[in-house]
Amino acid sequence: MDFSHILNSKKLTLSVVLSVFLSLFACKSFAIQSENETVKEKNAKEEVFNPTTAILEHIGDSHYWHVGGELSFPLPVIIFTDGGLETFSAAEFHHGEAAYQGKYHTYKLVEDKIRVVDANGAVDKEASHHIYDFSITKNVVALWIAGILLLVIFFAVAGGYKKRTGKAPKGLQSFIEPIILFVRDEIARPNIGYRYQKYMPILLTIFFFIWMNNLLGLIPIFPGGANVTGNIMLTFMLSFVVMLIVNFSANKYYWKHIFMPDVPLWLYPIMIPVELIGVISKPFALMIRLYANISAGHIIVLSLISLIFIFKSLWTSVVSVPFVVFMDVLELLVAFLQAFIFTMLTALFIGTAVEEHHH
Repeated sequence: MDFSHILNSKKLTLSVVLSVFLSLFACKSFAIQSENETVKEKNAKEEVFNPTTAILEHIGDSHYWHVGGELSFPLPVIIFTDGGLETFSAAEFHHGEAAYQGKYHTYKLVEDKIRVVDANGAVDKEASHHIYDFSITKNVVALWIAGILLLVIFFAVAGGYKKRTGKAPKGLQSFIEPIILFVRDEIARPNIGYRYQKYMPILLTIFFFIWMNNLLGLIPIFPGGANVTGNIMLTFMLSFVVMLIVNFSANKYYWKHIFMPDVPLWLYPIMIPVELIGVISKPFALMIRLYANISAGHIIVLSLISLIFIFKSLWTSVVSVPFVVFMDVLELLVAFLQAFIFTMLTALFIGTAVEEHHH
């Protein structure tokens, strides 16, 4: 009996049910946000729903961990100023409605950025330029959560291998092992060659780190999550690490190809700068690809949900929610696909850097 078809059907059904739940939960969160704003503004002019603000609030970083509606948890603020170190809780800002008098300056949240303000509440641009924010934000906490989950998973898998030496994998081990073999046989070996074992730890780390954060990044579709891989600074650091690994692993043939390309001498002034630009542009492309794809997926889903509140009609949900369900299922695929592409291109760049010269 073919169990694979049944298993795939169950997985697809589970994905659809999960997506419907996420979509309805997202609609509810937008409704709560809209309702709270209405209560606040009931004595003033009616406030029009702004989808841009709502979307950027859901996918952006924050000094608060928003759970839903008015419920949120303030996070620690750590900043260096021209006067020295300042540490306090984001609760002092009262969600950006109040200023906080620190030891050296008065601070206020302006569009979720910490700025120095004067006695009249106006932003002091000169003093604000000297603020270096090292706060533990929502993305930082989400990053720690992903790291802890990965440590728990892989320590459990490693313990399974020790207990079941020479036996078939079982439980979580049986789920992780095919993925590790996939990275080895479909990514590392074809692109790096016989030296692939040296780079397997970094490739596995990159793959599972991105995949885990992509999956957790689906949570910003409803309250209580963070869009980590949709943050360009994180993708920049991943790409920067890849660039260091590639260039420090490169052999003499790689550098010879850059500084002494196999072209006529009169083309050297053109080709050498082009090759040097390529050293930077390749990891830069990794950074933009991951950031753009993850952010775009979340923006599309949240935009479809916003249509319900823009048109102020539940009939809009008849069209909007099915599209959101489709996008949610697609995002599950994109979460894996982007981890695969980033890891594959990393292996490809390493392979070109360590490739031996062929006569």
